[in-house]
Amino acid sequence: MSDALPVLDDLRSESEELDRLVAGAGEERWSLATPAPGWTVAHQIAHLTWTDRAALLAATDPEAFAAEVEKAAAAPDSFVDEGAEEGAALPPAELLARWRAGRDELWRVLSEAPAGTRLPWYGPPMAVPSMASARLMETWAHGQDVADALGVTRAATDRLRHVARIGVRARDFAFAVRGLRAPGEEFRVELTSPVTGEVWAYGPEDAAQRVTGPALDFCLLVTQRAHHADLSLQAKGPDATHWLTLAQAFAGPPGPGRPPKGATQ
Repeated sequence: MSDALPVLDDLRSESEELDRLVAGAGEERWSLATPAPGWTVAHQIAHLTWTDRAALLAATDPEAFAAEVEKAAAAPDSFVDEGAEEGAALPPAELLARWRAGRDELWRVLSEAPAGTRLPWYGPPMAVPSMASARLMETWAHGQDVADALGVTRAATDRLRHVARIGVRARDFAFAVRGLRAPGEEFRVELTSPVTGEVWAYGPEDAAQRVTGPALDFCLLVTQRAHHADLSLQAKGPDATHWLTLAQAFAGPPGPGRPPKGATQ
């Protein structure tokens, strides 16, 4: 039995929350522009559908998934947009049905994976709990774009703990993907739960370089859904301060991020 059931249950809850948001919006609103340039609400759901399918392929047919990785390597700057564009062209009801079916099947396959299973991915292979956390991170981040497009403020939950953990663990990757040497010392990261006020702490207590603030703001930062200047995060130390300008929790090339409020996209 999979050792990922707790995060898989959180993934299901995150997906269901977004499902209620788009299902209740009316099909005419699927064409609304989101903060991601060129992407509508439909593109956001299509992207989640596409990546769920990729994760399912990785878990069930590694050879077929390897072929998908080769396609991505041949078009690193366009393969994500192409996948979203194809799905966004579908009628909203059909796209919604595909997303539901795909994520349910992925949940089943991951929940039945033996403990210790590792799955191929676009970067290093991932343990099943890590794959589930990554799917939750993407669902939450793209759900934020949908909520912004619909003018909805979502209540933050402690499911953000999974997103925050990925963001912390991806620190060195965020430097490396930009051709920069990662800091040699660990940081202390202290984030405040949006629900209980508990502090989620990562790294040594006596670390000289630190990042502190609301967990929600940190998650918006590492998913590049908000500019660091618009967030209540505090950094101590030059490397920690630099990290706030380039942090990312997702694989792939560095994203352009979001401009500060009031700036031109």
